[in-house]
Amino acid sequence: MIKRLAPFVRKYWWATLLAPATIICEVLIEIRIPVLMAEIVDRGISSKDISYVVRTGGIMVIMALLSLLMGTVSARFSSVASMGFGSEIRAGLFEKVQEYSFSNVDKFSTASLVTRLTTDVSNVQMAFMMLIRIAVRAPIMLVGATFMAYYINSRLVTIFLVAIPVLAFMLFTIGIATFPKFQAMLRKYDAMNASVQENLISIRVVKAFVRSMHEKMKFKNANDGLMTASIKAERILQLNMPVMQLTMYACIVSIMWFGGNMVIVGGMKTGELIGFVSYVTQILIQLILLSMVFIQMIISRASASRIVEVLEERIDITDEGAEEGLKVKDGSICFEDVSFRYNRSAHENILKHINLDIKSGETIGIIGATGSAKSTLVQLIPRLYDATEGRVLVGGRDVRDYKIRELRDAVSMVLQKNVLFSGTIKENLKWGNENATDEQIVEACKAAQAHDFIMSFPDGYETDLGQGGVNVSGGQKQRLCIARALLKNPKILILDDSTSAVDTATDAKIREAFREKRRDITTIIIAQRITSVCDSDRIIVMNEGEISAVGTHEELLHTSEIYREVYESQQKGVDD
Repeated sequence: MIKRLAPFVRKYWWATLLAPATIICEVLIEIRIPVLMAEIVDRGISSKDISYVVRTGGIMVIMALLSLLMGTVSARFSSVASMGFGSEIRAGLFEKVQEYSFSNVDKFSTASLVTRLTTDVSNVQMAFMMLIRIAVRAPIMLVGATFMAYYINSRLVTIFLVAIPVLAFMLFTIGIATFPKFQAMLRKYDAMNASVQENLISIRVVKAFVRSMHEKMKFKNANDGLMTASIKAERILQLNMPVMQLTMYACIVSIMWFGGNMVIVGGMKTGELIGFVSYVTQILIQLILLSMVFIQMIISRASASRIVEVLEERIDITDEGAEEGLKVKDGSICFEDVSFRYNRSAHENILKHINLDIKSGETIGIIGATGSAKSTLVQLIPRLYDATEGRVLVGGRDVRDYKIRELRDAVSMVLQKNVLFSGTIKENLKWGNENATDEQIVEACKAAQAHDFIMSFPDGYETDLGQGGVNVSGGQKQRLCIARALLKNPKILILDDSTSAVDTATDAKIREAFREKRRDITTIIIAQRITSVCDSDRIIVMNEGEISAVGTHEELLHTSEIYREVYESQQKGVDD
């Protein structure tokens, strides 16, 4: 775990080294102060040597100021190192997630990834800061103060030397008991974040169905679950501070008792007792700080394991074995005995023995019942998933022969769930081609039947869409997504039920624009409405993960019972 996270410190190695270095200077100065205080009492005050008191007191003040300066500088360095460390981990996690395939993303919930990028990183970041400050300061202070205390009176040192093993045993026991409880607590964080995320994304649906009370109860359950898990974890940790304080006060009382008797009988000077108590206090305070570090390490260990889990997730779709410089020459597609299942341990395939040839420039319609694996089929083309059996060819080559970027640059896909980002319409459209000119943008929008409604806005293409495109309707959002895909100038265009919110007249205009201006693009249209695919070169009928029939609209009306039933039911709806 440490080995996996260590590289993220590299950029801030200088601050990571300077923080403990300045801490060591602070401790070495601070350790000397109680000795000077003892000398003031035993030599200056007892002999009424005011000049010695003033001189030694001045040295103490200077040393205290130097110690303060070193502590301040160390705090600065440790902050830079820890914040930088956290920033690098977040960047590393985000970069790793960007490389995930759909199957990798499916393994982690969105809420869990958000928690790992925020809460878990903050926990590890805090532990790192405590590690390079307190975990360096405390041991040096313990050794130094113990040596100085032994120098003053070796017999009294035995008192807290007995206490240290007791405290170590208690901390070890607490750590073993709390680690699994903190893991459970972080899983509850995931559940609560999932509830919040789902509610905020679907807030319009929640209000439309008047389900606010249901969502409040769902959040309450998640929130109460987190609270209960946190209490269980903290309940054991609460023993830490009382045990530490009990040991600390017991040591001080014992030292005052035995040390006071030594002062009375002349075996120890008053200043020495004061200095000894100061050292013992320093030692016990450092033990308390070490216990805090230990507690934070327990929490961060659970968080670090979750971070490493994301970083070490094996990406199943990579450029391994791809041919350098290989370009997609055309939009031809071939499925050779392709079968697919999302989980390789599953017993049944989602797609079963698909054999299909699509010529470059063809328009292919795909129709079928919900759950017939229409979307799954087309997601294999840009390698959003890899075929479990068989192979998929694009441009005459296996999709695994291409670099992922090269393959996906040749394929534009408008998914069922249309996603727009915060920003202007033009900024969203340029996702398709960041170097697109205004003329190219307008041309793509006209083909997608989006130009007219865009120009109806006061700011036209500079209209701010808001988060997720809240300022446009479902049909408008679909047309913008189609225009964005067209701007990519792909060899293959996949429209996955992407005109479902568009009226039939606009749908027909979009298809007409494709026929006239995009003849060189292989177009695959997945739709529920037969009118959206009826003028395709060929139509594929899917049924339970298999190709049931292939043909033109007229051919399928005679040869495919499924297609004919769908057509007749839709025609009946139109007639009614």
